[in-house]
Amino acid sequence: MILSMAEAQLSRDTTNGNVGADAGSGGLDLGALFEVHASAMYRTILAYTGGRGDVAEEAVGEAFSRAAARSSEPRDPVAWLYRVAFNVANDELRRERRRRDPVEGSVQQPPEVSGVLEALRRLPPKERAVMALFYIVDLPVAEVSARLGMAPPTVRVHLTRGRRHLAAILGGDEVDL
Repeated sequence: MILSMAEAQLSRDTTNGNVGADAGSGGLDLGALFEVHASAMYRTILAYTGGRGDVAEEAVGEAFSRAAARSSEPRDPVAWLYRVAFNVANDELRRERRRRDPVEGSVQQPPEVSGVLEALRRLPPKERAVMALFYIVDLPVAEVSARLGMAPPTVRVHLTRGRRHLAAILGGDEVDL
């Protein structure tokens, strides 16, 4: 996916600390952030959770809800929203593993897609997050780094390990994403 001009500008502004503030109020314009980033966040969390639309929807909604309830503006709102969404999704997946409940909210995927989503689900959380942002949302390493709050070399390490783990899980020598 290629970022639209509005997404690229808002992302650049956010990374530089010039987040779209409401005119005159000095507060964060969550409406603009939602319009620009919510669908990409949903796709990222959907891939991160292995196709769990219910968890992805809840995580994105909860992230924006927590941002609205915050009394102070985060330094990097987009990165903060992504971290909250990943944490909410992790918490829900952990809760389900403890309860051992059957998955009700997963959408039936074509076999080739469901195999990749299942393989992604088996990756460690940081590798899964990096792989989702890099390959699903199609962000460059620098942007993945900014959104996850990790150094670019760390992102590259997680990409390399993630590809290696996916190759082992899927039984191939090389994973073509």
